Amino acid sequence: MSEPRYLIADPRTFPDATAAPAAARSLYALAEASLAAETGQRAEAIDRELRSLLAARLAADGPELAAILAGAPSVAVTRHLWRALDAGWREAAAPAGAGLAVTVFALPLVIVTGLESAEGDGLLPGVLADPAGIAAILADSGALAGNRTFALANALVAADALDIARLPEFFAWQRLPDALAPGAAPPVRALAPAPCAFHAAREAVYLRFLVGTAIAKPGADLLADTAVGKWGVPFCRELGRQLGAGRVPVLALARAPQRLLPAVAQGRAAQREVSAQIFASNAIRKFRASVGEPAAVVSAHRAPDAPGGGELRLSLSSPFEPRGAEGFRCPLYPLDRVGDVASMLVDLLRDCRVTDIRVLAGVHADRVARTGLPLLFKPDTIPDATAVTLH
Repeated sequence: MSEPRYLIADPRTFPDATAAPAAARSLYALAEASLAAETGQRAEAIDRELRSLLAARLAADGPELAAILAGAPSVAVTRHLWRALDAGWREAAAPAGAGLAVTVFALPLVIVTGLESAEGDGLLPGVLADPAGIAAILADSGALAGNRTFALANALVAADALDIARLPEFFAWQRLPDALAPGAAPPVRALAPAPCAFHAAREAVYLRFLVGTAIAKPGADLLADTAVGKWGVPFCRELGRQLGAGRVPVLALARAPQRLLPAVAQGRAAQREVSAQIFASNAIRKFRASVGEPAAVVSAHRAPDAPGGGELRLSLSSPFEPRGAEGFRCPLYPLDRVGDVASMLVDLLRDCRVTDIRVLAGVHADRVARTGLPLLFKPDTIPDATAVTLH
């Protein structure tokens, strides 16, 4: 992604690193030292130590590992720790001298329910009736670098089930039986299904994952291809068929199989983008059918109920409908740079041919003091002192 291009500020609140446990502070210091290193050689030496320390935690305490990432004092440090942790996973997953290696992977799935032809309310199952049929599509299309020795779980799981606190559990899945201590039992492989609700003519966008394991020779990178190949269309069609079971229409959008950390990060970004697309297309269509072209305002807000305590908001309004405005709350996840998310919203609006787009500088309140409603800006309510980037 490009570097941030807007004056928009980060509305989130970051922890004070000095209040963190000593072990976490040392990791933050290493990340900052790597980012500030004057040579690539020095940065790589620091990163080797950082990867080693984080990889050691993959066999230990998942909640502690999650707390370390959550307590990072900036987006830059969070991103650097995340990259080091993912690299540590990749290096530790293929022990030297092993004849075979197990790869645990996940496919991010964005599932849209409540399409126009749906009738009534209900619940889509969180379990697939035929996961082998889904896996066959991947195998026949050459996904996973052509590997055919893999299997998919039948449960659709939510992002929290795969996130950092669960990494040690999934890391243990990669141990083959002959690598276990004598008499040790293999790890229990349990995944909690996460069903998706649907409502008539009201879209909802869910993020779910299919988890799988593959066996290959050590060093084989089964997840190198990050693009959705020719398997994408039949895979999504079959997934929608199994979920809808012929009763309700379901739109399923898949991303390529990935390691767990990249899968969760890209899945969350994909869910947010699809949610923004659905909001924008519905709201813009409504304005154009009634009062004409809308104006758009993108702004950053403190929000106690948002991840990290802050979010971006997109508001659409028209001077010909002074009491009407449509708003979208755009979450910011730990790895997000605010400018990148603002760019996504602006690019979406451009694709929708919106010609009046304003991006506000600074951080703004959560609520309108007079009414207690969420604060959504219109062009004529932007404070005079606020810097605006106009598109």
